[in-house]
Amino acid sequence: MELTGKHIALGVSGGIAAYKAAELVRLLIKQGATVQVAMTEAATHFITPVTFQALSGNPVFTDQWDPRVANNMAHIDLSRAADVLLIAPASADFLAKVANGLADDLLSTLTLARDCPLLVAPAMNQQMWENAATQRNIVTLRSDGISILGPACGEQACGENGLGRMLEPEEILTELIAHFQPRLLAGKKVLLTAGPTFEAIDPVRGITNLSSGKMGFALARAAREAGAEVTLVCGPVSQPTPSGIKRVDVTSAHEMHAAVMQCAAAQDVFIGVAAVADYRPKLASEHKIKKDGASATPIELVQNPDILADVAALPAPPLCVGFAAESRNLADYAQKKRAAKKIPLIVGNLVQHGFGGDDTMLTLFDDDGATPLPPGPKLALARALIEHIAGLLARR
Repeated sequence: MELTGKHIALGVSGGIAAYKAAELVRLLIKQGATVQVAMTEAATHFITPVTFQALSGNPVFTDQWDPRVANNMAHIDLSRAADVLLIAPASADFLAKVANGLADDLLSTLTLARDCPLLVAPAMNQQMWENAATQRNIVTLRSDGISILGPACGEQACGENGLGRMLEPEEILTELIAHFQPRLLAGKKVLLTAGPTFEAIDPVRGITNLSSGKMGFALARAAREAGAEVTLVCGPVSQPTPSGIKRVDVTSAHEMHAAVMQCAAAQDVFIGVAAVADYRPKLASEHKIKKDGASATPIELVQNPDILADVAALPAPPLCVGFAAESRNLADYAQKKRAAKKIPLIVGNLVQHGFGGDDTMLTLFDDDGATPLPPGPKLALARALIEHIAGLLARR
């Protein structure tokens, strides 16, 4: 559980998105957090305190004069026990209060009296979000060190479609988990490749592999959690894009090579996780090849460009990290690959240990030798790998 031992103070302001906050509480509890909910009076018109009390297992506070608090200072006590204060949804009115230091109810007073980080998830009509006053308030909040989660673009309760929709509870949870990760790559730029490539034989067939892209996407998320600006170039996969990451979709090895080389020189780190096809058909048929003997011909293969080697050969290359997926002799093949490509780190794994799955086993090969990581979920291993990369970058 990602939030075990964390105490989250959740503020709910008035807006139809308040119903999503109930699911958010459930997700936070499932991840091991304790949750204390405080609501504005307006929020109680959309969802009742009873709902949040049932889901959180804690009493809900709506009144700054609540007699249940012995010293009558709920605005002080509620933040002192919290690791973070999260406002979701945060209405336009509530954001304006926080930006201007107003404190006329429990929740606004709590934000002013807090001694923990504040995160807000805006939720409002698109025109309210785009209003100059709201945008001025957002600039102020960011300059005050307050984290803005979203908003998203999509269908709104008013029937309009645009920017202003609150992030989904799962997305807010991901952002909250990221908040607690160490910022080891703050200010750095990281470029990754992920997934397979597809080399066309004809319009319906091609050469590819079983890579799911899960490790690359986990690394992209871990790098972004560590504070990096992340660009992810991925082959044909169905993985959802982690929040805050620039995604570039490609199909073939040539397309992936072009996308990577276009921006590689400006990066601090390049991680080649993609299972790039070594070969492609020399000529792809314009039409579907029929299986009758007359049209069946041998497929001549030519070698694809070596993306990792070409990035490493740049005049001032980023710190390059490669992956070696093998079925045997992992250490031997991985070390030879690292030496041939002249890169500081190769991450090795055996395909029978999680290729395409959610868990895996990795071994890191660098100048210090081989460092096996404990087997586990790919995200946990990705975070460990990012920590290792940050160490190499600091010593570079």
